[in-house]
Amino acid sequence: MAHTPQIKIPATYMRGGTSKGVFFRRDDLPEAARVPGPARDKLLLRVIGSPDPYGKQIDGMGGATSSTSKTVIVSKSTRENHDVDYLFGQVSIDKPFVDWSGNCGNLSSAVGSFAIASGLVTNVPQDGMAVVRIWQANINKTIIAHVPMTNGEVQETGGFELDGVTFPAAEVQLEFMDPAAEEEGGGGAMFPTGQLVDELEVPGIGTFRATMINAGIPTIFLDAEELGYTGAELQEAINGDPAALAKFETIRAYGAVRMGLIKETSEAVGRQHTPKVAFVASPIDHTTSSGKHLTAGEVDLLVRALSMGKLHHAMMGTAAVAIGTAAAIPGTLVNEMAGGGERDAVRFGHPSGTLRVGAEAKLIDGEWSVTKAVMSRSARVLMEGWVRVPGDAF
Repeated sequence: MAHTPQIKIPATYMRGGTSKGVFFRRDDLPEAARVPGPARDKLLLRVIGSPDPYGKQIDGMGGATSSTSKTVIVSKSTRENHDVDYLFGQVSIDKPFVDWSGNCGNLSSAVGSFAIASGLVTNVPQDGMAVVRIWQANINKTIIAHVPMTNGEVQETGGFELDGVTFPAAEVQLEFMDPAAEEEGGGGAMFPTGQLVDELEVPGIGTFRATMINAGIPTIFLDAEELGYTGAELQEAINGDPAALAKFETIRAYGAVRMGLIKETSEAVGRQHTPKVAFVASPIDHTTSSGKHLTAGEVDLLVRALSMGKLHHAMMGTAAVAIGTAAAIPGTLVNEMAGGGERDAVRFGHPSGTLRVGAEAKLIDGEWSVTKAVMSRSARVLMEGWVRVPGDAF
């Protein structure tokens, strides 16, 4: 009996922020997978080890969480004033699809490093800071990565500490330019409903105050107290409660319809990556997932966010952009929980600790505009070489 051999594809396994993913140069992919379509999706599913009814991704590179079931494709950019194009694929763990509807802010921090190390960007200093201009192809936005260089190579080690990541590394600053997302059906508006705070009616569950914003990634912010939470919950409090997860998914589906991202709530099952749903609260003293005691005075507000149907262990980078943007705009739920008023930066608490993000917001002709959001992450190569998949997998 003939057997199809495995093929090997050049790949790099990287941590970016609090996420991990498999990075590819587009031109290293098999020809059929260099363009969008079923072949590309099937290949990436097999690389990560999905769909897996056991929910473990044992037969692939995935780590069985939304933070570790990720893929990135990078290529030289033909777009003016950009170095590389970056495409992000969020791979479902238990279903056979790859969600291309949004960006990953955490893995964005690794794109510049990968581009330099893989030879896609060559005009960089021997020492100092390399500036890599990235076109984020999922949402058609520019990200500017400031990547430290030492002796002609990307510097990955350093003393920058990021809550949610065990070891320190080199700091990579990211600028998300004009981060208000232009989503299909959303009209490109930062607040697609036209309101800073809406009454979101969810049949069978209730009506909730919600700030629905397109910035970094489409996000629905809710008041933790209205949901019966304090905002200091850790993963098990939510992920160990099937009724709570079902409630959040239903809220997310109805919010997606209100934001114009989908026409019917039934479509939400095929769009797991966006929008995100998060709940916010005023600060209280509490203990993080690492056992560290966090006092109310150390942060401006508390935020808990769900990704791919589960509470995130820290904070998605794109959701952090949404938090920073909403916090900068008086009248949103996020701004309210942070104490109100005008601000150009916010420090928020998440399950693993804290994160600071800045945003520049301006009111122009009655419409809010954000020119950029800024935050720091870190990134490093974990493994490089080839990833192998059966030749008939795609």
